[in-house]
Amino acid sequence: MSESPTATLRVRPRVWIGLAIWLAYTALVFIVGTLSGVPYTQFGRDGESLFLGAGLSLIVGAIFLAITTSLLGWWRPALFDRKHSARWPLFVPALMVVALLINLASTDWGSYDGAFFAASLVLLLVGFTEELATRGLLLTSLRSRFGELWVWFISTAAFALMHLVNALMGQDLGTTLAQVGMAFLGGTVFYILRRTTGTLIWAMVLHGFWDFSTFAVGHGTPGPLAALGGTVYLIAGIAGLAVVAFVIRGSHERIGTDSYALTK
Repeated sequence: MSESPTATLRVRPRVWIGLAIWLAYTALVFIVGTLSGVPYTQFGRDGESLFLGAGLSLIVGAIFLAITTSLLGWWRPALFDRKHSARWPLFVPALMVVALLINLASTDWGSYDGAFFAASLVLLLVGFTEELATRGLLLTSLRSRFGELWVWFISTAAFALMHLVNALMGQDLGTTLAQVGMAFLGGTVFYILRRTTGTLIWAMVLHGFWDFSTFAVGHGTPGPLAALGGTVYLIAGIAGLAVVAFVIRGSHERIGTDSYALTK
């Protein structure tokens, strides 16, 4: 475990800044998605619906977050921890990788055409956008005031609550609430991956491919093992809740004047 060099920030992290970015990103995705005219339940209908309903908002959101992060000068604290935690909890995100592979193996690839596959690839951006918004920028702002236990809980809860907008975009409320709960479990897995590796980048990669796999397996006629992917995901999430304390314990990620300097 090695210390990362002192980083320079343009703006001192504050909790309200992270919350404002999270709210702005969520609103932006909702507005762009609504203007597309494609209900959430129809995203996977064809390539055009998937791109307009989900892909376009991710592209706009990615540009917004990249510009915002650059203006704040928060790239280093958003993407890297000063020290990583113990490595052994990596088995939790490894379980999610297994679930992801089951999804891909159960996908009806014969139902794909070129347009749908291309639109599906744009979904990989969700790993960059949602991770940067929550376990990147929001996490950075929370570390300016809270201990790591609250940083995990608030950033993960914010990630889960983002999915409530799906109900406003046409998804059944009961289904959406279940999705929020599952997102909290998944968010905990991504947080563990950040802490065990010391970087958000691997969480971005896993998140992007996970969402890609869930849309893929839901297109066409899935194979007989499709339900198993969701079960393994649930096991990973529950295991994450059981071990998250071990990646929090002993962390020294609080952001203060001794670790990050402000530009003049």
